[in-house]
Amino acid sequence: MLIKVPSVANLGLESIKVDIEINLANKGLPGFEIVGLPDKAVDESKERVRTAIISSDVGFPIKKITVNMAPADVPKEGSVYDLPIAVGILSSVLEFPIPQKSLFLGELSFDGSLRHTKGAFLMALFAKEFGFTNLFVPKDSANEAAAIKGLKVYPVENLNQICLHFLKKEEIDPVSYKQVLENVELPAEFDMKEVLGQEQAKRAMEIAASGGHNIIMIGSPGSGKTMLARALPGILPPLNEPESLEVTKIYSASGDIPPGGSLITRRQFRSPHHTASLAGLVGGGSKPRPGEISLAHRGVLFLDEFNEFPRSIMEAMRQPLEDGYLTISRSKQRVMYPADFMLVASANPCPCGYAMHPKKNCNCSPNQISKYQKRISGPILDRIDLHIQVMPVDTAEFLDNQKNSEFLEPSEKIKQRVVLARQMQETRFADEKIYSNSQMKNSHIKKYCKLQKDVEEILRQASLKFQLSARSYMKMIKVARTIADLDNADEITIAHMAEALQYKPKNYESA
Repeated sequence: MLIKVPSVANLGLESIKVDIEINLANKGLPGFEIVGLPDKAVDESKERVRTAIISSDVGFPIKKITVNMAPADVPKEGSVYDLPIAVGILSSVLEFPIPQKSLFLGELSFDGSLRHTKGAFLMALFAKEFGFTNLFVPKDSANEAAAIKGLKVYPVENLNQICLHFLKKEEIDPVSYKQVLENVELPAEFDMKEVLGQEQAKRAMEIAASGGHNIIMIGSPGSGKTMLARALPGILPPLNEPESLEVTKIYSASGDIPPGGSLITRRQFRSPHHTASLAGLVGGGSKPRPGEISLAHRGVLFLDEFNEFPRSIMEAMRQPLEDGYLTISRSKQRVMYPADFMLVASANPCPCGYAMHPKKNCNCSPNQISKYQKRISGPILDRIDLHIQVMPVDTAEFLDNQKNSEFLEPSEKIKQRVVLARQMQETRFADEKIYSNSQMKNSHIKKYCKLQKDVEEILRQASLKFQLSARSYMKMIKVARTIADLDNADEITIAHMAEALQYKPKNYESA
């Protein structure tokens, strides 16, 4: 007797249909075999399925059971095929039909219950695209799948429940989608009003958040670089719907959506340590997984102590910073992950950290300073839009600001301006496949950032004087466009361009 149960295989962020073909033969010695390029976890499904069926008080058939996963040339990974295999066997034993236009996904426990399984959201997207209407997934993964409208998502707790459903004795009610508040907004570690002084750095952070620009902060220890970065999530706008779907796909593929999780609508803030491996930051492994730069997609990647990161990791970020995606190629698999993130980096100007300090003396030699700063290559610095020096706050100024902290601007007020600027950009780029000024290509700049002669002349003179590269030249226009958006201005003025040029690449060694 041959039974087919549809499921899916997730390859990176792509899903393909997998037909679980189960043959129960009366001839031959009893056994249980799985073919179709299964990995170790799939092969171990035999024991999980056998024990789960027995624990559910259903007699396991003493027959020769052969499971084929088609297409047979696509590698099958993970424990997600437990449920479709079990349903196929139970269909034969209890004689119920497999419903049409249905997909099955889930990992079984020995007691017959189903465990939270990654990839439910990707499965729902696949079902929506290819006309499947019914999804049977573990209860803890059901809300994740129900985020896609137009599907009936059945939350399955155990094998007994799904058997009663198919035998029409006790039906399972489809789940209704519920947004989890933790995925909407998470309080920032710091409020901007807690950052005393550093008004120019706060302004740079506001510009970076408004346009999605990369930013690097150079300053002595204790000047507030990390605090500024940790306060950044409090002024970031929420994800729009297409961005939310992109980010949720990545987290579903990596298994980082918790049980009962929902769509991710807040921008992610990732802060890996400088000892992170290349695969951990960029992604990879024998079965390519998304790394930190993909998990920061449409959000923030904060690299504290930027100079301490290995050179290989820094250089690996060149292509994602420019293109917004990353391709990981292995001998058996090639996957592409989006990686359009906002890089926020902080670094000391020298090994001791006090080369720029107004009062403390630097103990480093010019050769040490030059060698330390050259750990960040020119091509990486050229891909960063805003460069700022974060100077230490004077003690007297610090005490004054501390007394008057209630008058400082809170993150919520700054966020309101950032959201308005982003809304202007979404309206401007409604017919384009971009959402922010930082994503503009040269064709977009020519179309949306026409400069008056006097503004263009200032930029030209600055380019000649400071020897800006063509990339930096274009980035100054993008930054000026964001500053104009914050002013709710249609045209880029001299004032907007002059402020943008304050954030041009600097020679920190001579600062």
